[in-house]
Amino acid sequence: MNRKLTLSAIALALIAGLGLTGCGDKQTQPWQDAGRTGIKNNEPADIVTMPDGFNNLATKCDHGNRIYVTYHGDSAYGSVTVVPNDASCVIH
Repeated sequence: MNRKLTLSAIALALIAGLGLTGCGDKQTQPWQDAGRTGIKNNEPADIVTMPDGFNNLATKCDHGNRIYVTYHGDSAYGSVTVVPNDASCVIH
């Protein structure tokens, strides 16, 4: 009985450890981006800062499309929105 309890506790600890390492913080996983081409848009983004407690956001144009990106502090979630063919974006 005691051996079953010990093995169960070890198995539970291993599963919990794997679960915790699989749910890493975005700050600890730098540069895990998708594949890239040689095309870059290094133009600065416009940053919109909101009052404390609200998400800040960044916006910029890329190939005639406006892109909005927002996240909340170090949270693991964020949002990307694209406005295709935005009239305020001039294609270079």
